[in-house]
Amino acid sequence: MKAPHPQPGAASIQGALSGLRVIEMGQLIAGPFCGKTLGEFGADVIKIEPPADPARPGANGGDPLRNWRMLQDGTSVWWQVQSRNKRSIALDLRDAEGQDIARRLIAEADVLIENFRPGTLEGWGLGWETLHALNPRLVMLRISGYGQTGPYRDLPGFGAIGEAMGGLRHLTGEPGRVPVRTGISIGDTLAALHGTIGVLMALYHRAVHGGPGQVIDVALHEAVFNVMESLIPEYSAFGAVREAAGSALPGIAPSNAYRCADGYVLIAGNGDSIFRRLMDVIGRPELGSAPDLQSNAGRAARVDELDAAIGDWTLPRTIAEVLGKLGEARVPAGRVYTAKDIHEDPHYRARDMILRQTTRDGREIDVPGIVPKLSLTPGTVRSAAPHLGDDTDSVLAELGLASGDIAALREKGAVA
Repeated sequence: MKAPHPQPGAASIQGALSGLRVIEMGQLIAGPFCGKTLGEFGADVIKIEPPADPARPGANGGDPLRNWRMLQDGTSVWWQVQSRNKRSIALDLRDAEGQDIARRLIAEADVLIENFRPGTLEGWGLGWETLHALNPRLVMLRISGYGQTGPYRDLPGFGAIGEAMGGLRHLTGEPGRVPVRTGISIGDTLAALHGTIGVLMALYHRAVHGGPGQVIDVALHEAVFNVMESLIPEYSAFGAVREAAGSALPGIAPSNAYRCADGYVLIAGNGDSIFRRLMDVIGRPELGSAPDLQSNAGRAARVDELDAAIGDWTLPRTIAEVLGKLGEARVPAGRVYTAKDIHEDPHYRARDMILRQTTRDGREIDVPGIVPKLSLTPGTVRSAAPHLGDDTDSVLAELGLASGDIAALREKGAVA
């Protein structure tokens, strides 16, 4: 077992969640992203991962995210972000002794995170009633496709399906064309963020009001639906079904992407005074002073005309020229950033949003920084993402198991 790989300067700050013990049973994105967030602010996150299955030669154990997308030294570089500040214990939850160890860990924990299909933990003897009786202070986050109740609860659900059912996929893409994804697993991440908020609220209730632990039930599609703005009120009041609008912001004008000589810029000129300044910059002051364009309702009615005027101005100019002139006029605008743009941007660097992290294999890699930024207890990267089972022995020793007991469990395959 390799020793944890601390990051430079990581021990100098006491995290806001220091002293909080979190058990993470989730895999891939939604549950682990919540664990990542809690860990960055000081929580001790113990990640339970399945050992390799001897019945499937060549199959990898652990969280499948370890093998997703681009690999370095046999491990996904995504893993280096998602699992930093976590400890890994390889534990077979299908095994009775593995389940017993899980119960012992949970008995001493503040938070349990899981994102299995409803009923999975109950099948392992780890349902809420059992765990609550064992640890009445436990806060349990359960993320699933459709929630723990309702007619769809037993259906398999991934983030992409949640995005579709939550209404997001219908609005992405160009009008009349196939719906597209946002380019990232936004449904999973939205569920994780809602789960994190729920955990913190439950911990506050426990600490301030003396309440017991409770369950936070997050459904992927509900997390997406919760950010869908006026979608349902507009349908309820007017029978309006909002449709895809490409890069435009329907009903809010002008706000769109505009072609330049060397790419695209996004311009948000939809504030009343901002609109007038924008029209001055593009040489159309008569539009800026038109009585019917002094409010958003009038501008929305003439959005095609406004977009055409702005597009005529941006088209022969470079992105740099457009952004320079709009910046001087205090009109919100920006280029469409690629990974390269982000990596080279001085503002990202100035705000510590690109961090240099050392993996447990000794490689250095640039990774995203930590959000949000707290003034007194900022988040930190205290240790690199673990190899599978890196911390099995130390975690079991903390439970009081002797080295001989651990060796026996390893021989039986209950731990690895």
